[in-house]
Amino acid sequence: MTHPPTTNPSERARTDVPAARTGRWLRAHPVLGYVLLAYVLSWPAWVLAYVTGSFALVVLGGFGPAGAAAVMLRLAGQPLGPWLRGLLTWRVRPRFYAYALALPAAVYGLVNLTLQVLGTDVDWSLLPGRVPGYLLTLVLTATLFGGLEEPGWRGYALPRLQARHTPLAATALVGLAWGVWHVPLYGPAGFVVPLVLAFFYTWLFNRTGSVLLCVLLHASFTAAQDHLLFTADSLTVDAVILGIYLACAAAVVALTKARLGAPPDPTGGR
Repeated sequence: MTHPPTTNPSERARTDVPAARTGRWLRAHPVLGYVLLAYVLSWPAWVLAYVTGSFALVVLGGFGPAGAAAVMLRLAGQPLGPWLRGLLTWRVRPRFYAYALALPAAVYGLVNLTLQVLGTDVDWSLLPGRVPGYLLTLVLTATLFGGLEEPGWRGYALPRLQARHTPLAATALVGLAWGVWHVPLYGPAGFVVPLVLAFFYTWLFNRTGSVLLCVLLHASFTAAQDHLLFTADSLTVDAVILGIYLACAAAVVALTKARLGAPPDPTGGR
């Protein structure tokens, strides 16, 4: 009678070394490891989407940040419940809902007005016809598309960065990581807009502790970008949009004295 070959214990140990080392490294670097894992989970799906033309793979790749957060928490032996509760935090003051749902529309109103002052042909009569598409994009983004990145970037990475850095520095770091994550979708300069927009999200998260509100803000920005520009796109239009994003983000930083909604630091700074 023959017996199946057995694996030498030392061979099993050698086989387990790479995985064990990777796990130890990820646990030792909870934020950097998270960011790299988010890229690893998302980018291959997007490369395949580009090759195959599959929109489903684009959507699947969008779950990378949330998936990476769940993996990192499990590797650290931490429960998922407290992390997921941020998606259920809805009892906040109405003004925070107004911020999440109306700020992007107000920003694009300012964009259109600025373009008109600069002599661009802005057709405000397009607004009524854009409302259904705006609402549909908002709902789809909040429930299926980009809004579900937020449990990762804001729900996982931002609190850990703010535990070690000032809110300003933490926002810049998470914004850069978030922006670079978008590069396969939007090209080499695709990191710029998310980096700037991150400052709006930090204030909302710090004031409410709600990932749900960040999801709504994400959905509102996507819907506004897609439907509330009432002129043809051009380099001039893109420059005005970026300029207003920068000006509004700078205003948030200035008005909050760079705390971005975080309580005053009793130590006088980290």
